[in-house]
Amino acid sequence: MHMADALISPVVGGTMWAASGGLLVWSGGKLKESLDEGKVPLMGVLGAFVFASQMINFTIPATGSSGHLGGGMILAILLGPHAAFLCMASILTVQALFFADGGLLALGCNIFNLGLFPCFVAYPFIYRKIAGDRPTPRRILVGSMAGSILGLLMGASGVILETTFSGISELPLVTFAFLMLPIHLAIGIVEGLVTAAVASFVWKARPEVLALAAGARPFVYPPIRNVLIGLLAVTALTGGALSWFASAHPDGLEWSMFRTSGKEELETPENGPYTFLGGLQEKTAVLPDYAFKESGGEDPARGEAPGQAAWPAIDAGTSFSGIVGALLTMALVGLIGLVLRRYPRRT
Repeated sequence: MHMADALISPVVGGTMWAASGGLLVWSGGKLKESLDEGKVPLMGVLGAFVFASQMINFTIPATGSSGHLGGGMILAILLGPHAAFLCMASILTVQALFFADGGLLALGCNIFNLGLFPCFVAYPFIYRKIAGDRPTPRRILVGSMAGSILGLLMGASGVILETTFSGISELPLVTFAFLMLPIHLAIGIVEGLVTAAVASFVWKARPEVLALAAGARPFVYPPIRNVLIGLLAVTALTGGALSWFASAHPDGLEWSMFRTSGKEELETPENGPYTFLGGLQEKTAVLPDYAFKESGGEDPARGEAPGQAAWPAIDAGTSFSGIVGALLTMALVGLIGLVLRRYPRRT
């Protein structure tokens, strides 16, 4: 559900940059109130895990489409909404800058759609209402399913409205919505199951992590070394090897675009901010589409012709991208934590 610049106008892109920037500043200020040194490593590891997880597209049966995790609900359940939003923004920034996954003009839209709805709407008003203060495996499952599905549908609705308000694409509102919402409902079901599995794993190992993430008091870092090691191992496996098994089918957004306009990708206007930001992204994206530039910048796991690429797509560029991207995400999250600790909130 990463939007490209071709979908949005500079006015919509700039507006969403401002909205997401304001949310980032607000989240940083709120996080200072509950930031403990021990929370930053968990933020970094979870950010890396979500980055690696997003590389794996899974096929949606009988549709010719695929989806990937958003990860916002996982982050919110384990970190709390403000830390989760900062992590999601870090993930999307790394993806856009170094891997050309999502446009730079559209980055504000992507942060808003994938961050705001799961972290500040679905988590507090859906998951928390169901899971309660004393979660059980069943409550975690139901809350994760409901929060993930509704959060993803709200994010997909954001994509539809931002595209429609921009008015520069060939995507009529009703047709686009009719395709986008059902396919993201299916993706949301898978995300809910994965979210419940991760949350249950952490809850069984260290239930205080979920309790602290849900509370407003300062985060007292529990001894969760084993949890961190486990998540790091899964992250390395996911980004380094499981990414080879990503579906070659177009994702939900590309699939919806193709069935609406006949194209999986729309041409980006060659003027003004599009040209500048496109040129900037071309310079910063050292691993475009999660592959070495020597290979043509195509992601072998996803392929240009869905269904025709080799599967599994065993490729060194994909593995390298998964590991490097996870490390870059950890570094960016760590930098944010360092800045927040260096400049504490004044009371």
